[in-house]
Amino acid sequence: MVQVKMGSNILGANELLARKNRNLFEERELLVVNLMSSPGSGKTTILERTIEALKGRLKLGVIEGDLYTDRDAQRIEQKGAPVVQINTEGACHLDAGMISGVLAKIETRELDLMVIENVGNLVCPAEFDLGEDCRVVVISTAEGNDKPMKYPLIFRQADAILINKIDLIPYTDFNLSQFQQDAAQINPDAQMFEVSARTGKGMEKWADWLVARVEEKKAGYNKKG
Repeated sequence: MVQVKMGSNILGANELLARKNRNLFEERELLVVNLMSSPGSGKTTILERTIEALKGRLKLGVIEGDLYTDRDAQRIEQKGAPVVQINTEGACHLDAGMISGVLAKIETRELDLMVIENVGNLVCPAEFDLGEDCRVVVISTAEGNDKPMKYPLIFRQADAILINKIDLIPYTDFNLSQFQQDAAQINPDAQMFEVSARTGKGMEKWADWLVARVEEKKAGYNKKG
């Protein structure tokens, strides 16, 4: 019997491509956010609201990842942001090679911020570096407050956590303080935002955080240069 251990080889090859992506993003002073969540958390609606909140402040582009269809990409395009669709056709995550393969299709030199909306999954996307600057996890109150303890890796890697559908808390058994406590135990450095993509609550603070990160990256690049 021959056993082939593919995990380290796959991740190693991905890391090389992620480094190439990162160098490109650095050269173009482009902040890149990897937006991750489980299916149904409201990720795309948050992205629509984010585009609205950043209008006139930042030039934003989107790489939209999904198993099949381009429906989410159509929604983003209607908001006026340039968007490129990646269909993984069954793969549960995006990888650095997929991102590298579509960069020529979006005018990154004209952008301040690019958001990569990853495939809905709280496990696989955490394993794959895309070359991004920030990892952001969206969790909805309808999913329950046990997710940080059940999926610690993705929360441990997060720079920010968006607690979405905050307006639904009265209709669920979601324990906000318990969630915040668990998330802080796993990752005390992650910035947490309580938001409602439906009502717009909390979106300005989230948008301000993104603007600050873009300015921080540009300032660091100029200082280095």
